[in-house]
Amino acid sequence: MASVQQVDGGGAEPATDISEDELFDVLANQRRRFAVHLLKREADDSVAIGDMAEQIAAWENGIDTAEITGNERKRVYTALQQSHLPKMDDAGVVEFNKDRGVVEPTPALTDVDVYMDVVEGREIPWSDYYLGLSGVAVALVGAVWLGAWPFVLLPEMAWTLAIVVAFAFSAMAHKYYTAEMKVGRGAEPPEVGGE
Repeated sequence: MASVQQVDGGGAEPATDISEDELFDVLANQRRRFAVHLLKREADDSVAIGDMAEQIAAWENGIDTAEITGNERKRVYTALQQSHLPKMDDAGVVEFNKDRGVVEPTPALTDVDVYMDVVEGREIPWSDYYLGLSGVAVALVGAVWLGAWPFVLLPEMAWTLAIVVAFAFSAMAHKYYTAEMKVGRGAEPPEVGGE
């Protein structure tokens, strides 16, 4: 399961205004997320649709670009050309020149940092983690305040410090995790594995 969160890039206002709803609608599809990742990580601002289709097909199949078949590439190419890239162009995220077969990110895309909250297996989302940590902290404060044993064995300041350290450690881990899950960072999209 993956959810998408937008983080303000802190730069100048994008030339093309895109609402959060439009951005999330674009990012609701995995192929479009892969296209966004590819466009954000490329140094030169344009990508040929053929190169994009080849890389996305490789990510989807979990193989190197040299191993993809013509059918796998064609299936992705056709979907990008007929559906995904026109939708992204209409939303103002990319400029898609169908005649030249070139895709370029718009300022609306380049000025937005997006990260994926990828939750696999038995992992829990960060929001649930912080809610649980807050519940434990409230219970701990209550137990110390009521003087329950064994919480009276340590001074109140020690328990306060423990709570602060737990939240600080969690925040550092979350910051590291978020940096690793940014779309456009690393060789592969966060859903594929990233670096």
